Amino acid sequence: MGTMDAAITPLTDVTTWLRGSALEVVLLVTGAILLARLVRWLGQRTTRRIDAFGGRNGLVRSESSKHRHTLAQVIMWAVIVLIYCVTGAMVLQRLGVSFAGLVVPATVIGVALGFGAQRIVQDLLAGVFIIVERQYGFGDVIRIAALGQESGVSGTVEEVTLRITRLRSANGEVVIVPNGQIVQVTNMSREWARAVVDVPVPSASDVNEIRDTLRRVGRAAVQDDYLGPLLLDAPTVLGVERIELDTLVVRVVARTLPGKQFEVGRELRARVAQALKAEDLSDPEAPGSPGVDVAQPTGIS
Repeated sequence: MGTMDAAITPLTDVTTWLRGSALEVVLLVTGAILLARLVRWLGQRTTRRIDAFGGRNGLVRSESSKHRHTLAQVIMWAVIVLIYCVTGAMVLQRLGVSFAGLVVPATVIGVALGFGAQRIVQDLLAGVFIIVERQYGFGDVIRIAALGQESGVSGTVEEVTLRITRLRSANGEVVIVPNGQIVQVTNMSREWARAVVDVPVPSASDVNEIRDTLRRVGRAAVQDDYLGPLLLDAPTVLGVERIELDTLVVRVVARTLPGKQFEVGRELRARVAQALKAEDLSDPEAPGSPGVDVAQPTGIS
């Protein structure tokens, strides 16, 4: 009889534990998962509202909108991490794990991880400064490179957290960069941008006539329904940028809305090419275009 009672007692203890602490553990984990999903849903809804009402002229995001979007992302992930950490501590408590007994092992593990987690701490601190200093935000077009280098990784910022920055390149590639590894950032969409168009023309062309044609293209672009809203002012013809063997390169610059310089540059090149072709200025042998006097070669004054 005593043996039977000893066998029933552990089974009773297990049943009691399953009905008590085990059920609480299941409820805590389930509640944490549901609460994390709720926070993620609220965060995504908040960022969508920020994007919907934070535009500038309905074309680009304002700087404050980018910063608010980034803050919303960071707060969302911080709250989710906090939820899981608190849930983990409560689960350990329900399992009967004493926190006092974990102090010494946790200290040893913390010292050991401290050397290996230096990179993570560096990433987190760098992420804090990126957000506080508003170096860039969601939707910015940036280039990340090592100090003193022009080449690097370029793309549109899709996500900024305390640890990483996620970019989408022009080819559609997703690039994830730890914040602690970022040394130099070039922001190409802060407040305003500039489209630079270099126009090669034959060296025998009349430079004044080329300038007049480019100015007419610029004035037409400002009044255009498509390009006009993207431009902050009329494109400026700076003049001859460089002289090559058989061509002159005339530079045109235009101030645009943030991040629209590439779109404006492509459209301006197409319109400049059409204008030069229409006026027979792109081909030195075309009728009516400036020719080359063989007996009296041109020189550089």
